[in-house]
Amino acid sequence: MCSDGFVFAMYLRYESKLFLLIKMTEQPQVTTISKKGQVVIPQSIRKELKIKPKNKFLVYGKDDTIILKKLELPDLKKEWDNIFQMMDKKELKISDKEIEKEIRQVRKK
Repeated sequence: MCSDGFVFAMYLRYESKLFLLIKMTEQPQVTTISKKGQVVIPQSIRKELKIKPKNKFLVYGKDDTIILKKLELPDLKKEWDNIFQMMDKKELKISDKEIEKEIRQVRKK
């Protein structure tokens, strides 16, 4: 790491494995794990990455390293709105009864 807190991104091949070293834009910060296994992500990082309560993360662990990767989930309401808009354009109409019937059939399986 350079004295100004930057690490340059580069790929490194070691024992036939490919590693990515990521550029860090600020000095590392220290956090502590609670008795329940909870870790507080520093506020400056939460702001920079737009992390909000209930965000989901992928967690990778190897040796003495833990990596959290923010998981971007699609907005289901927007996805359904898009589907219904496409159906309206094609004049495909499904009644509530038809939807309930399909749900019951799937739940029986």
